[in-house]
Amino acid sequence: MENNSETPSFVTPQGRRIAYHLTDGTGPAVVFLGGFKSDMGGTKAIHLEKWARDSGRAFLRFDYSGHGESSKAFTDGCIGDWFEDACAAIGLLAGKVIVVGSSMGGWISLLVARAMPERVAGIVTIAAAPDFTEDSVWAGFSDAQKEELMAGQVALPSEYGEPYIITRRLIEEGRDRLVLRDPLLLPFPVRTLQGTADVDVKMSVALRLLEHADSPDMRLTLVDGADHRFSDDDCLDLIVTSVEDVLGKVG
Repeated sequence: MENNSETPSFVTPQGRRIAYHLTDGTGPAVVFLGGFKSDMGGTKAIHLEKWARDSGRAFLRFDYSGHGESSKAFTDGCIGDWFEDACAAIGLLAGKVIVVGSSMGGWISLLVARAMPERVAGIVTIAAAPDFTEDSVWAGFSDAQKEELMAGQVALPSEYGEPYIITRRLIEEGRDRLVLRDPLLLPFPVRTLQGTADVDVKMSVALRLLEHADSPDMRLTLVDGADHRFSDDDCLDLIVTSVEDVLGKVG
């Protein structure tokens, strides 16, 4: 979708136009990274923005390319593109940031931390889905679906609206972005949130991330009955509490 002229935007070094909203305030700024085919107008992003305004905290939300109001088609994108978009968005800010990553955004937050650890003061993940293109999508495909994908793309049903279009580029490029195969150093506070009723990202993924990452201060919170949206009032309050906890650790 092309950018609405009333929404601020910037152009990445790769030439993609990214729509964003920036709330001025004190640092470290909080940056929200959304999920696969979601946009910056989602419940969690808006809730965090209101909290940031009320508390005087700098806050940034944006649409990856191919999402929301940013340029390009969704099917043109891949994990690497959206990671580059996130890095460029963080480049709008001065100093260190707290990254809040939801679902795919959790994976991208880990890529950001690996690529620019000097910019990250802490991470909060919500139903993080690291390596999902390989471990969930590709691993879950039948032989027929794998053959269809190699010819171009596969459509998967989604309870959130239109089918997800999985492209060959998404899968193949994603293999260059995996974070659970090699050492993953996260030298700052990390809070991971996971619902027990999440059918999109299993609890085993959260446990695998907890065991794999090397962090001096990493905690996993399981919420009984919470689903992948993680957007009811209690879950939203827990996200804010987790962000405040990280901020309290880093000053």
